[in-house]
Amino acid sequence: MVVEEAQKSSTTTTGETPIPNPIPKAEDDVNNDEPEEGEIVGDEDSSVEKSTAVTYQPHPLEHQWTFWFDNPSSKSKQATWGSSMRSVYTFATVEEFWSVYNNIHHPSKLAVGADFHCFKYKIEPKWEDPVCANGGKWTVTFGRGKSDTSWLYTLLAMIGEQFDHGDDICGAVVSVRARQDKIALWTKNASNEASQLSIGKQWKELLDYNDTIGFIFHEDAKKHDRAAKNRYTT
Repeated sequence: MVVEEAQKSSTTTTGETPIPNPIPKAEDDVNNDEPEEGEIVGDEDSSVEKSTAVTYQPHPLEHQWTFWFDNPSSKSKQATWGSSMRSVYTFATVEEFWSVYNNIHHPSKLAVGADFHCFKYKIEPKWEDPVCANGGKWTVTFGRGKSDTSWLYTLLAMIGEQFDHGDDICGAVVSVRARQDKIALWTKNASNEASQLSIGKQWKELLDYNDTIGFIFHEDAKKHDRAAKNRYTT
């Protein structure tokens, strides 16, 4: 054929040896495990980021707690005390506490006349509540708008079970008034003097509060109102 003759002619006339096909690498060379310069050594899927599942582990509290709010705009002199009080949120973990606390007004931002409570779950912040009926309260006072830090420390001490007699604690309330703020720590067994004094002393230490504080029985407060006298002081 013409093509074959042309190929033969070009080969014989030039006298050159045909260029051989490239010689394939030896098998050892192909499978050589020695890394080249700049090569990243690792598993076949090392370049693929391995996803690791992160399990969310909440930190449960020993007790559940409920925030309550007594709105001053809903109060009236004719209304029964506590009738305007409403529960806000019940929390049971550290994470739930902070999610609520970081999204509510602190005492310095509350309106005059407001009362904000944090009590153990199923205990209403009222003298009439069966758990509170035989109790009393310690009270600390601050200048208007100066109670934010002490309120937070009180909450953390309660829910973090930092009191030796924490089982005797019902809850706490911050009361915002025109001239001052008050924080009261309610307990359920007022007649146990040793327990009440222990709670009062520890609370002062936690708040770094230097003034004398007093403890009033709820029974006395109901009978004598503002004229009720302190049964214990520390």
